[in-house]
Amino acid sequence: MAKGDWIPVRAAQGIHSRQAHADLPEGTYEREISKEGFFGPAAFLHHRRPPTGWTSFEGPLRPRAFDLNRLNAAEASPWDARVVLHNAAVEVRFWKLDGPMPALARNADGDQLLFVHDGEGELFCDYGRLRFRSGDYLYLPRGTMWRLRPAAGPAAMLMIQATNTHFKLPDRGLMGGHAQFDPAVLETPAIDEAFKAHQDEAGDFRVEIKKRGQVSVVTYPYNPLDAVGWHGDLAPVRLNVRDIRPVMSHRYHLPPSVHSTFVSDRFVVCTFAPRPFETDPGALKVPFFHNNDDYDEVLFYHAGDFFSRDHIEAGMMTFHPSGFTHGPHPKALKNMLVQAKPATDEYAVMIDTRDPLDVGEAAGAVENPAYVDSWKSP
Repeated sequence: MAKGDWIPVRAAQGIHSRQAHADLPEGTYEREISKEGFFGPAAFLHHRRPPTGWTSFEGPLRPRAFDLNRLNAAEASPWDARVVLHNAAVEVRFWKLDGPMPALARNADGDQLLFVHDGEGELFCDYGRLRFRSGDYLYLPRGTMWRLRPAAGPAAMLMIQATNTHFKLPDRGLMGGHAQFDPAVLETPAIDEAFKAHQDEAGDFRVEIKKRGQVSVVTYPYNPLDAVGWHGDLAPVRLNVRDIRPVMSHRYHLPPSVHSTFVSDRFVVCTFAPRPFETDPGALKVPFFHNNDDYDEVLFYHAGDFFSRDHIEAGMMTFHPSGFTHGPHPKALKNMLVQAKPATDEYAVMIDTRDPLDVGEAAGAVENPAYVDSWKSP
């Protein structure tokens, strides 16, 4: 089938602004309706009331929130971590680890991304050793053998799998290849003395291989992480959120897509990091109301003050399936045009999926059913 072109529409009716997200008509609330996330054609409607001012919300479609902090069980294997959300293209788990992994892990189902929510320690893999700490993304190419050794105390990870495909970096276009973060900040594993000491550990080594959701175990009479060197342009990498320098405009509230960190075939991973608020008097200073009707939207809250949400703390996750309008909570909306602070103070990971997500049993068990009412005016 031919790719085709979008149906050409250039029109306006009634009272409206000249530009999106700026200089709104007095007393109005803007709502964006867009195709292909924020990359396709869009319309901007100006409402007399906030578009999330519902009094009830019934049926299976609803905004949802999960307190992943309540998933307390620590699992020695990442494949025992509970599945939170999933579809055919992506699998999201939340994993707590309270000691060194007794076995190696290998994901044969796709590239793996670990986001370190809490803790620090060492990653040992085919390529060498990487230290990790809170706020790190650890990218593990499909088929990599690896194990984690937390330094002191437990670690907590958000696990994101690109099922049967890859993670890549987004096209930065006119901004250039060094925008958001310079590739020079990406760290790769080192074959150092600590890695060599790990290689020399005696005993049997088990490798737990996940393929099509099932786990098989291969046992070696030695440590299979025994490489003495490597070269090439494929390897695990570490990226910390504090090395991400967000793209922003003082005159215009940019869409979430500019914060894309990793992309896959059917979803994107974005990072919200501290940035200055917009200073232009007419610019929106909170996220705009939007119908992102082609994508499900997931936010994992890592650290800081989550200025657009009420009653959200670090370690929680919100899930907004496509099909309804969402945007800032009433308290945040009061600061739509004026912010008391000069900058945001939050770190969060967003996953936008092109296909509908299913909620795992683990998430359902820690859901906050009152979240749907959090848009009601106090």
